[in-house]
Amino acid sequence: MPAPKRQLLSGDEAIALAARDAGVALGTGYPGTPSTEILERFSELGGLGQWSPNEKVALEVAIGAAFAGARAMATMKHVGLNVAADPLFTVAYTGVSGGLVVISADDPGMASSQNEQDNRRYAVAASVPMLEPSDSQEAYDFLLAAFEISERWKLPVVLRATTRVCHSYTVVQPRGPGGTAKAPKFERDIRARVMIPANARPAHKRLRQKLAEIGEWNETCSLNRVVPGDKKLGIITSGISFMHAREAAPEASVLKLGFTHPLPMKKIAAFVKSVKRCLVIEEGDPYLVEAIRAAGIKVEGKAEMYRFGELSVPRVRRILNNDITPELAQLAGKPPQLCDACQYRLVFEALRQRDCIVAGDIGCYTLGVLKPFEAMDSCVCMGASLGVGLGLRHVLPLEQARRVVSIIGDSTFVHSGISGLVEMVYNPPPSGHVLIILDNGTTAMTGHQEHPGTGRKLNHQPTNKLVLEDLARSLGVKRVHVVEPRVGSNEFERTLDECLASNELCVIIARRPCILIVKRLRELEQSECEKKEGPCAAG
Repeated sequence: MPAPKRQLLSGDEAIALAARDAGVALGTGYPGTPSTEILERFSELGGLGQWSPNEKVALEVAIGAAFAGARAMATMKHVGLNVAADPLFTVAYTGVSGGLVVISADDPGMASSQNEQDNRRYAVAASVPMLEPSDSQEAYDFLLAAFEISERWKLPVVLRATTRVCHSYTVVQPRGPGGTAKAPKFERDIRARVMIPANARPAHKRLRQKLAEIGEWNETCSLNRVVPGDKKLGIITSGISFMHAREAAPEASVLKLGFTHPLPMKKIAAFVKSVKRCLVIEEGDPYLVEAIRAAGIKVEGKAEMYRFGELSVPRVRRILNNDITPELAQLAGKPPQLCDACQYRLVFEALRQRDCIVAGDIGCYTLGVLKPFEAMDSCVCMGASLGVGLGLRHVLPLEQARRVVSIIGDSTFVHSGISGLVEMVYNPPPSGHVLIILDNGTTAMTGHQEHPGTGRKLNHQPTNKLVLEDLARSLGVKRVHVVEPRVGSNEFERTLDECLASNELCVIIARRPCILIVKRLRELEQSECEKKEGPCAAG
């Protein structure tokens, strides 16, 4: 049988193809740049991919599949792993029967994120193995290796990629499907999977023993390799930094680490001993250099100024030369803005005119903080608008408290705003509160993905729909308004004024489809109508 043809793929596409070839039974996640395309492509390739309400739920569903002996993966961006941390830490104790890979797509430089955290720290904190690919071929190969490692030691494995790996295209030589996947089968193991203290204590000891075994095995693992070169300069690196280092110093000896937790300290020590000068080149936190120095191995690290933003070939050359002079300022690009026809413009203009104190959230509507609106006063994380707004309402003087509004998008509300709405009902401020849900019928910022409030699955097929106004009323909110913000109507402004003056708990659902998906929605609705009733009238 001929080998599969080589393909030009992004890192995300390569991971998706590897998942298909590895026989992954279920892929779960929540859309977030730079991870979004993994599940989308996996679904296009015929895999079962699902958008979950949030990353915690996604990982828990994947854990259930892995408990049944199936191969499962959960995809998310770096801040998504914060949401999924609770089950991640505990599934390291319980272990899994099938393979489980958690894909963390980090965003150095914050191209589309609210922080620049380095999720290599999570692998250490949660005590799970971690692999780091440097290009699309390794993204493909390392996912396959991650499942093999997961199944060998019955542990979840973190595959940590970064924006540049996820979105850059390189040539991939696939292996092709690896045969028939093992049929899922549930086998009861109460002591291993029910983490009461009596079971968790021995589970922790088993986990530490596994990590020790994996660390010893990693000393000869092929995922780590030495690129021979001049012994005057040695470079230890991982991920995309390997590519930058090879171009910046092609003559150097390089130890490229692909399996970066637990680290192969004997291999590292031998490499350091073999070169005259050894420098660690890594993007983000000084994770490698701190771990290596903690083991008593002397290496050089980068200056603090290079901790911020993505690395590049010129920046690596500066690190190699110990250059700490100020870097040239980056040319400012065109600032993002809300679409000209976006319904959110009317909402933010109304909030600005009323001098509202606006607790905002994550999504394209975050752009309401920019000119000409400047109508957002906080944005912390997914779902925080409700909690922050309620906190402000509870403590501000009454004349200020009455101006506080929480604003959140439909997908973000489903992700982590529902619990905030429960908090609003359970602990209502004396002045009441106003929540505005901007319902544009999609997860717009990450590329218009579906969510439980759209009534469609990842592949756009119809499913049960979460009706936001019904949920709000069921929780006890009496003032629930559904309005369509549009030019020529003052309905939204009138409703907002009434709610601000009411001193009651109010939910305003500003509902109008995102202008960029109107055509697609019509096509989907037409298709669904024809399946049910035959040819439908246009319009």
